[in-house]
Amino acid sequence: MKIINRYNTIAVLLLAFTLLTACQRTELCYDHYPSLTLGLDWEHEWERDYGMNHSANWDAGLHGFEYDDIRPERPEWVNMVINKPDGTSGERYLTPEGGKINVDLGEGQSYLLYNGDTEYILLHDIASLNDARATATSRSRSGMTYINEHHPDARSTNSPDVLYASYVGNPPAFAVHDHHSLDVTMQPLVYTYVIRYEFEYGLEHVSLARGALAGMAESVYLRDGRTSDNTSIILYDCDIKSYGCEAHVRTFGIPGFPDEYYGRADDGAPDRPYSLNLEILLKNGKTAEFNYDIADQLRKQPRGGVITVSGLRIEDQIGETNSGFDVDVSDWPNHDIIDLPIEVEP
Repeated sequence: MKIINRYNTIAVLLLAFTLLTACQRTELCYDHYPSLTLGLDWEHEWERDYGMNHSANWDAGLHGFEYDDIRPERPEWVNMVINKPDGTSGERYLTPEGGKINVDLGEGQSYLLYNGDTEYILLHDIASLNDARATATSRSRSGMTYINEHHPDARSTNSPDVLYASYVGNPPAFAVHDHHSLDVTMQPLVYTYVIRYEFEYGLEHVSLARGALAGMAESVYLRDGRTSDNTSIILYDCDIKSYGCEAHVRTFGIPGFPDEYYGRADDGAPDRPYSLNLEILLKNGKTAEFNYDIADQLRKQPRGGVITVSGLRIEDQIGETNSGFDVDVSDWPNHDIIDLPIEVEP
């Protein structure tokens, strides 16, 4: 009986020794896969400077808020697409700080990272690295005769959510048990325009206001930040301020434009039409519509900035047609339809 117990003890000791010495890197023995620790850094930019120098010359008294107040927040989570040399891909989910993940052996991989906590953005062709792009969800509105005449082929959309992305084209090659660390900068692909409609008379007649920004890019490519040639009409609601009406409108920027912050230089903003609309509901139930050509302002601000139109007037004799806007009876609340996508949680 003692001999049997002695053999059992020896067997247990041999098994323990084998488990402890089977791998020189004991902390990785549980799977034998290489791993990567990603650290994510965020560029909280709401506009890019192409000569306007808004950040240095910001007038908080004029705008009613500080320049930094409208910087985009960090998202809730990040999706990482791992593109493999054989054309297949895999996905990982990360916190905003990053984290440690298992990766495949070998070289020739690439990584595409973007935040996935969006409501008003649709992603297309994510598995195809060169074609992966984001568009805003559709939205319709009646009226806008001027906008539709000047932008007949543009799709009307919501303002897109905050969107960040980063592309890593040459990550380290991995062998068994390799561990690497990599810092990645997440750059914004959506920028904000502070739109100011400044009234010189008659603001007290305004009950509600909404606007449209036409000629903007319909989509942005996640790999390099360039925008598509197709255009969109972004619809939004406005706040009534002491000086007039205001909206903070997110866009992908102007169409057909490279993003120098992804390593490509600007070759000049394309000569395209850009239009700004304001539709207001008057307290007597009628509507007034203002339309402006803002091409000069957008050529200097292709990625966010401040758009200002001034001199708006609503005369006391509202029933008359006045220069600068058309007055007509409208069932305002019944022609604003929003299409929402199905929300998918990671």
